[in-house]
Amino acid sequence: MSAHTIGITLRAALLALLTGLIWFATRDPAQLWLVAALAVAAIPAVLAPQNRFAAPIGRTAEMLLVGLGASMVAASADAAGIVTNGVGAAAVLPYLAVPLTSATFQGRSLESAGLLTIAAATLAVAGWLTPVPGGGTQLQQIGYLAVSAQWVTLAAIGTITAGAMQRAVLARRAPQPYAEATRLLTQLRQVARQLPGATLDPGSIADHLLEELRSIGRADRAAVFAASGGGRLEVLAQFGVDGDASVRPSWETHLDADSAIADAWASQQPQISSRTQLRSVAPTDPVSALVVPLIAGVRTVGLVVLERDGVGGYPPSLTYKIIASAAPAALRLEAALLFDEVRSLATNEERQRLAREIHDGVAQELAMIGYGIDNAQAGLPEGATQTAEELRELRAEVTRVITELRLSLFELRTEVDRHGGLTAAIAEFARISGNQAGLKVHLSLDEAGRLPASMESELLRIAQEAITNARRHAFAANLWVTCTVDPPFALIEVSDDGQGLPDQRSQGRYGLAIMAERAERIRGRLEITPRDPSGTTVSVVVGGTAR
Repeated sequence: MSAHTIGITLRAALLALLTGLIWFATRDPAQLWLVAALAVAAIPAVLAPQNRFAAPIGRTAEMLLVGLGASMVAASADAAGIVTNGVGAAAVLPYLAVPLTSATFQGRSLESAGLLTIAAATLAVAGWLTPVPGGGTQLQQIGYLAVSAQWVTLAAIGTITAGAMQRAVLARRAPQPYAEATRLLTQLRQVARQLPGATLDPGSIADHLLEELRSIGRADRAAVFAASGGGRLEVLAQFGVDGDASVRPSWETHLDADSAIADAWASQQPQISSRTQLRSVAPTDPVSALVVPLIAGVRTVGLVVLERDGVGGYPPSLTYKIIASAAPAALRLEAALLFDEVRSLATNEERQRLAREIHDGVAQELAMIGYGIDNAQAGLPEGATQTAEELRELRAEVTRVITELRLSLFELRTEVDRHGGLTAAIAEFARISGNQAGLKVHLSLDEAGRLPASMESELLRIAQEAITNARRHAFAANLWVTCTVDPPFALIEVSDDGQGLPDQRSQGRYGLAIMAERAERIRGRLEITPRDPSGTTVSVVVGGTAR
């Protein structure tokens, strides 16, 4: 039931009640004029409840009539001797609830307070001006004062209760998750603008942390880690581990391994070790390793690993300085990781929205154009061979565009599944795209762990762009896709045996520029090279050098 319907029902019920109470208290039909006057005053609020002027004026008139009518009915009841001492005012005062409740349901809390003030003032003035038999005024009678105070108080309590109930109902109906998300994202935007460099990138924050710590104590190798799921850590930033190009730097990222990294994560306490935390380095020479957990509240959000060749590289005094300097970075890193997750969710949602709009809009219109061409072909007269050939060519072109559009929709909708992983997403896209173009697809997949979600998303988009370019422009017969993931290392390589990409065009193509931007965003290296004897190879490497 709407607020307007409740107001009409309440007015009708109270007018009927007042008719009976006034007749009972006064036995004077002339006093029923008040019921008619209240019905007339209620017309603006009933017919135009949302009007900014008419409805408030009508409710104010109702309040004035209640205040004046209460004292007059009380005087008539005193004269009749049925209800004395001013108590007859109680026959009119229940109507106070009608305009107050109506204003409250319209969300006009200030108007409700004003109406209550008008009612109290009118009762006082009217009581002071209305004489009673035997001398004096209504305001001097205890009964009149008591019932007036009682009904004004009850009306105030009812107004407050109705307002609270309305807010509770609206709160239950409101989309709380979206309202809360809007509030938090607004705060996040304001905070992000005030950050040094206005950055919430986990990699940038990790790089900045390593620079700070290197200025405090020398380190030959260092890295910052964050959780990636599956009992493993991901490397956000590192230095000093490039080394030999034939050896891929590989930190110990398993949390169930026997390492200082796993101990620091589990205990939330700094760990000092005489063993290197790199799996790719043979522990021949003495090493000093310091692992500092980054704690935000009660949760471990990351680790900092510093290594120094030699024994005793991190004495207690230096260790305390490093721990104190690293502690504030925990909150910054947690905020960046949360923001990265929110950004990934928003990006995926936007891609799905675009896919829906294209499918329901342009794709359907192109299909209708194709049907129109088919109808035109069917209706051609005999002998119109040239027109028929032109329509066949046009129909073939429309079919090609529709096929490309469907592949674009598939590209928009393809995401890295939480269970399947990056290699599965790339393999599925390569198979479907290759089948559509008549390419023979050769896959080489090796995934030993998961990368950060944002990194997997960017690598998938780079692979999609490379595969799409080969399908559209290479005129190739074969497509080779290699995907190797061994966190923090990843290699994506797409090769074809087509006509190749001329050097003079490589810098001006929009798709290549987008791939380069995506690779730079995840600190990867994009390379586009000719393939021997023909074709092109697009490769992106993240987290190290390919062996």
